[in-house]
Amino acid sequence: MRRFTLLWTVASVAMCIGLTAAAAELRLTHLKVLVPETTTPMTQMLETPFWSETVAQASGGKVTADVMPIDQMGIADTAVLRLLKLGIFDIATIAIAKVSGDDPRFEGCDLAGMSRDIDVARKACDAYRAVLDRLIKEKWNAKVLMIATAPPQVIWCKGKIGGLADLKGRKIRVFNKSMTNLLQGVGAGSIAINFAEVVPALQTGVVDCAVTGSLTGNTARWTEVTDYIYPLYMGWAISVHAANLHSWNRLDPQVQAFLLKEYAAFEDKYWETMRQAMNEADGCNTGKGPCTMGRLAKMTLVTITDEDNALRKKIIEDSVLRQWVARAGKDAAKEWNTTVGPAVGMKAPID
Repeated sequence: MRRFTLLWTVASVAMCIGLTAAAAELRLTHLKVLVPETTTPMTQMLETPFWSETVAQASGGKVTADVMPIDQMGIADTAVLRLLKLGIFDIATIAIAKVSGDDPRFEGCDLAGMSRDIDVARKACDAYRAVLDRLIKEKWNAKVLMIATAPPQVIWCKGKIGGLADLKGRKIRVFNKSMTNLLQGVGAGSIAINFAEVVPALQTGVVDCAVTGSLTGNTARWTEVTDYIYPLYMGWAISVHAANLHSWNRLDPQVQAFLLKEYAAFEDKYWETMRQAMNEADGCNTGKGPCTMGRLAKMTLVTITDEDNALRKKIIEDSVLRQWVARAGKDAAKEWNTTVGPAVGMKAPID
């Protein structure tokens, strides 16, 4: 036992020395980083601690950042790519669905209703990673550092809802075109509203329902202005963490290697944390617990029927995919059919 303890101590000391030596070789680096809204679980649990704790400690304080939540900066999420291209930020978290107006191909791995569980969502976006990296390099002078997810995007409603058919005629907040396409299939209207403006829109009746993450809505207190949650997954709010290429190329190669290593570990942690958040969200929203990541509430969680799932699949094939191809083009559809398509078991129509 003593020998084991001694070996463990020696190994631990050696590891600490190795980390200290590696950190000592890093140049002092300070970055400007844009992250999601302050109220989201992604920012609270992951994005801010990544820079203030993980990177700071692993670099021995050599790599630091000004971390700026998008809502505190007063920036529209649709403008993030342009600001990153201009070098206003060195690194930014970009919700790909919210910049799909700049290029519809961005939303290819997160079309509304397409991925029914988190493993499929990650598999789809891993398959699409090279496409996203190419697009963001060619048009936006940036490079992808990692792909991340949020909790599944569900429908929060003010007033009773019993199933998919009950959405007909309702005004629903969305944040991308594929969500609009899915809702059109059931006769619902859609309105694009920034996240920070959703609560007053629900309070005043501008919208009847709104789409956001199952835990994101909880931490943003949507539970105070809605009654029912309809968990038909409208997507995963996939985001990419991307670096401005001029900023990246100015970094010392050792700092680049350090950040790539930290981001690789961060990506795995991000997806696993969001899996835990997804598993806890229902308990938080219904008040049944367990709930360590959000607030206990008294929402009614609607059960998804087999009929609703069948209708969802039909709408995706007949409307969501078809209209995405119309926006993105046949070449994008061909690329999708060799990347995302096999991961989700679907095929985009080309003819």
